[in-house]
Amino acid sequence: MKHEKASKPAAKRSKTSNRSANFEVRKTKGGETHQQAEPSQLPITTNQGLQIADNQNSLKAGERGPTLLEDFIVREKITHFDHERIPERIVHARGSAAHGYFQAYGSLKKYTKAAFLNDPKVKTPVFARFSTVAGERGSADLARDVRGFAVKFYTSEGNFDLVGNNIPVFFIQDAIKFPDLIHSVKIEPDRGFPQAASAHDTFWDFISLMPESMHMIMWVMSDRAIPRSLRMMEGFGIHTFRLVNEAGKTHFVKWHWRPKLGNSSVLWDEAVKINGADSDFHRKDLWEAIDGGDFPEWELGLQIFDQETADRFEFDVLDATKIIPEEFVPLQMVGKMVLDRNPDNFFAETEQVAFCPSHLVPGLDFSEDPLLQGRLFSYLDTQLSRLGGPNFHQLPVNAPKCPFHNLQRDGIHQMSLQKGRVSYEPNSLDAEAPRESLDHGFQSATRPVSGATVRVRSESFNDHYSQARLFYKSITAPEQKHLANALTFELGKLETEAIRLRMLGHLQLIDRELADTVSEHLGVEGKAEQITPAKAPVDLESSPALRLYGKTKPTLEGRKVGILLGSGFDDQLKRELATQIESEGAKVAMITEKIQGEMDADGKLHAADMALRAAPSVLFDAVVILAGPEGDKKLAADPNAQAFLTDARRHCKAVGFSGIPLLAKKVGVIEEPGIMDLTGKGGVKNFIVAGKTGRFWEREEEK
Repeated sequence: MKHEKASKPAAKRSKTSNRSANFEVRKTKGGETHQQAEPSQLPITTNQGLQIADNQNSLKAGERGPTLLEDFIVREKITHFDHERIPERIVHARGSAAHGYFQAYGSLKKYTKAAFLNDPKVKTPVFARFSTVAGERGSADLARDVRGFAVKFYTSEGNFDLVGNNIPVFFIQDAIKFPDLIHSVKIEPDRGFPQAASAHDTFWDFISLMPESMHMIMWVMSDRAIPRSLRMMEGFGIHTFRLVNEAGKTHFVKWHWRPKLGNSSVLWDEAVKINGADSDFHRKDLWEAIDGGDFPEWELGLQIFDQETADRFEFDVLDATKIIPEEFVPLQMVGKMVLDRNPDNFFAETEQVAFCPSHLVPGLDFSEDPLLQGRLFSYLDTQLSRLGGPNFHQLPVNAPKCPFHNLQRDGIHQMSLQKGRVSYEPNSLDAEAPRESLDHGFQSATRPVSGATVRVRSESFNDHYSQARLFYKSITAPEQKHLANALTFELGKLETEAIRLRMLGHLQLIDRELADTVSEHLGVEGKAEQITPAKAPVDLESSPALRLYGKTKPTLEGRKVGILLGSGFDDQLKRELATQIESEGAKVAMITEKIQGEMDADGKLHAADMALRAAPSVLFDAVVILAGPEGDKKLAADPNAQAFLTDARRHCKAVGFSGIPLLAKKVGVIEEPGIMDLTGKGGVKNFIVAGKTGRFWEREEEK
């Protein structure tokens, strides 16, 4: 398949063919955006039978202008999509949430008049919800997936919803493609599987035909998509927004959340096993941390820049498939969020909370990002369907904590008692009825809008590979290996070879070594389809901020250490270990063969937190095995103990022993980096250092 550049500004059609299939190439100003298989016998129409000329771009005022409300095609398409399922969310169905507060570090009056960003004495209440995207409510926590990261700020001026993800970019550039994206990643409609997984033909078919998705796919195939904990992942607002100050001056802004505990992810083998051992792993982890007083915390960082700065970038800040590297615009850390209270009722709060990107306060505003513009309509429409009508804002979890009043009336599920005869404005019958406020009310930022009404993708959106290449080159070697393995797994499950080879063609444009590695693993060397990009990718300076490992200080804080006890263990060593581990801010779980506990060397019974069969080492960040001679002999014969140790070693975790036990010899575990005898001089101290290091990648197998 060849992608060809358009020779004229207006969108045209051209046809090409290759040995495997015929493709129709839809061209926009400056290059390709989509291809579909021939022949196209059935034209796409609206539900009224009107044939659609462009199913790739929403109607905008100028190439980079805002989406127009008159675009009945995008409204019909998204409206139907929003109402496909009830009552469960179509996306982000499986979520976990908590209450907390946000507190600014100082004043940002230079940039914004938003009150919650300007008074460090005020703790603004928040409700944060984390979620997977593709799976249904009953799916497992550790699916390879994007994670939603949504925060509702109950400010003194009304609610502000920052509705983002744990990945700073998205798959598509225009909201008109969102239903197609989600349809492709959801269960295939004829067979009803796979659930909560992207390793299937429809998803990769869509992705391979949408070059704009290449940057996002690098993030999703990386370890970012299988986080260790909701408490240990970043959050991003994705889009470019605006800040507005008292004088009406605007600046662009990107929103970032940075976890206090640092970033951490699991390995794919761990994710698979965790899903089997504890499918509620993330939900339980968040609940137990807050319940135990270990309140998760994030810093809010902003990238603030003006139009002049935006004009100097090689990419378009309105393109949601692009990041602004922190080397270009450093983060300003402006406040912190602390989650300190679990929901009282999961359904009433976590399930019924309604986030909408259109929920703003004075001092904040939108950009013309065409993906964001569509979200402003879609989320509100979705809440009307999910929560039964226009009064969902009256549910306690959605209601502002400041006074609110207007002249909207009635509707299903109306819960307020609205008095008086006046329900309109202006009026002269009720002097106390709500009125508009020119001084304090929200005013959209003034900005020029011009241009013909067009359905076209801006030429400035055409570089689909440079930032994908930037991401891959910026991450660490272990992350690159895991990413290649993830692509091998996903593409290896496809039934249609043409899709696999098409994706390998895209990978060649991102990184030749990556493409060759995946091709070799799949056994299809030299068969990748040749792709001609709309705009040739360029090499950008690597950005260490994009990597997952090695950018935060070593820590055990917020982690969990599993101590497996065999009979005859040394109680003094156990107590010393537990004390040191807990002093680092980590939790300890005592594991025994049977749940009733285990005897120490003095014949004293010690209670257990978990039984070995229910406590595989994948549930812990580091592990210890303590046992006397008889206990060691018994553990060495136990397949569960063997798997416990073998997996901890394979997953590159810190492992501590009391001596070099028979169990270790039986499964072939020797003293390697991060694996140590605790009984020697400094043994416990060395284990703490190893546990804070996290992973010892030099132990990782080649494939």
